[in-house]
Amino acid sequence: MARLWKRFTIMNRNRRVASIREDGTCTIYLPRMLPYNIYLEKVENIKDIDTRLNNLENFYHWCSSRVLTLDRKYAKEIFNSLHQKQSITDRERANIAIAYHGVSFVDTYWIKGNRERVNFKDINLYTHSLSDSFVDVSLRGKQLTAQNTELINPLDVAGDLSTVGVAPKAWVCRDGIFYLLKGGSKDEVEAELLASKIANCFNVNHVNYEPDYYDGEKVSKCRIITSLKKSIIPIEYIQIYAQNRGFDYLEYVLEKDKYNYHMMNIIDYLVGNIDRHWGNWGFEINNDNNKPEKLYSLMDFNKSFNAYDNIEGSSCQTTKDNISQKEAAIIAVKEIGLNQISEINRCWFNNPNDWEMFNKRLNILKNIK
Repeated sequence: MARLWKRFTIMNRNRRVASIREDGTCTIYLPRMLPYNIYLEKVENIKDIDTRLNNLENFYHWCSSRVLTLDRKYAKEIFNSLHQKQSITDRERANIAIAYHGVSFVDTYWIKGNRERVNFKDINLYTHSLSDSFVDVSLRGKQLTAQNTELINPLDVAGDLSTVGVAPKAWVCRDGIFYLLKGGSKDEVEAELLASKIANCFNVNHVNYEPDYYDGEKVSKCRIITSLKKSIIPIEYIQIYAQNRGFDYLEYVLEKDKYNYHMMNIIDYLVGNIDRHWGNWGFEINNDNNKPEKLYSLMDFNKSFNAYDNIEGSSCQTTKDNISQKEAAIIAVKEIGLNQISEINRCWFNNPNDWEMFNKRLNILKNIK
């Protein structure tokens, strides 16, 4: 790829943020607007090969982070339908991202090629009508015919191509509103829907998952939480950013949004969510100044009601110390209270054992002094 381009520019909406050239030199136009998961350095001496190579590798890695990974269900079918390699290396995945301008429903960054005459309005996903032409591939793994592949609009593909996570999912537009359909096993879909109902009974900022059907199978559906005004970034980016600048990322989280951090640990314990890894919680970002404002809405509950055969739960993934989910939830209640706003309905639970364990956990938290 390096021989095919002179320069690529990282854009945020209509603003140039940084450019990187094939020799590894770069120009940073708006340092404060750089993506949190890229590190570029100005090359003071053209003989500084290490810095130049680091710039290139960091750019490739940033591009590759904007493309789904092979552990995503139906990833191979998605790549095959687009006549793309089933990419493993950062450079291979970077090629795919660049082919689709690196656009995503996560933020408003995109990639502009050397001397390319394209504007944000031409590739802006948020104003695209988004047909359902690629949903069969992303959500069900059905291959496109050669004819359908030729007719598909790249913007119909870009959102699904850049949405991370293992479960099958696809973006759809209904009455001008974007929704994410999420599949998986029957148990995973039901777990996400039940956990969402439970979260509704607490004062916590969370994504509301509703039941829907696609191709005769039940899926969960949620409304998009990003826009032209706000983006989201996972906490792993903040952690790397903090390490590079010498501050404590968890202290920063507590300073910005102590309440919803602790509520996350309470809800995850109650519903037995074992998948609160560094990639599925994080900050909502103001797109005008690139500053974190608060934790984004709690999401991704399809791995709930796991490690649900004991009262401790699994190891908590959101704390520095190696403690259980129960311990993290107790700390949270002591800090902010339980904040339950309505009763949980027994009839929501199909599994009586889950109902019993949920009540045991809830009573523990209710009785904390």
